[in-house]
Amino acid sequence: MDIVDCILADHDRQRRMFAALDQARGDNDTLGKIFNRLRNFLEAHAEAEELYFYPRLLQLGEGALDSDSAEETTDDAIDDHNKIAEAAEAAKKEKVGSDAWWKCVDKTNLQNSKHMSEEERQGLTDFRRKVPLEERVQLGLKYLAFESHHSGEYEREEKDPEEYIEKNEAA
Repeated sequence: MDIVDCILADHDRQRRMFAALDQARGDNDTLGKIFNRLRNFLEAHAEAEELYFYPRLLQLGEGALDSDSAEETTDDAIDDHNKIAEAAEAAKKEKVGSDAWWKCVDKTNLQNSKHMSEEERQGLTDFRRKVPLEERVQLGLKYLAFESHHSGEYEREEKDPEEYIEKNEAA
């Protein structure tokens, strides 16, 4: 399984989970369960990308489409991951189903949607162009193993984009 395919499959699942929240409106028990699972999934997904996708993108990527460099793409993605986590964490502090909760959920959805669009257009395109398929498959297996291991509760540590790039460019 190519890591690019894994990430795209995760993005589809995230979109479906946000849609499920809209469909469950009014059923606070269901909303809480779906959002809790979604929040954990977003955290594990971001960490898996930061472990297996972005370090290699930094080493081989050049930037694609409307991104000037792999560093720009990565900086923006790490910052996006932080914003998504902050919005989801804010929802956790509100009463499930309340207007305040929905405001946080909608912010999480908006931040995540913007991130996925950029990542699909920039990072994944650059990765497909620069990283050989055999290596993408090996990274995909590691990515899936990480996500499988962290399928329950998972808390990703917020990262400084510049420190992340500095650490992973030389790796």
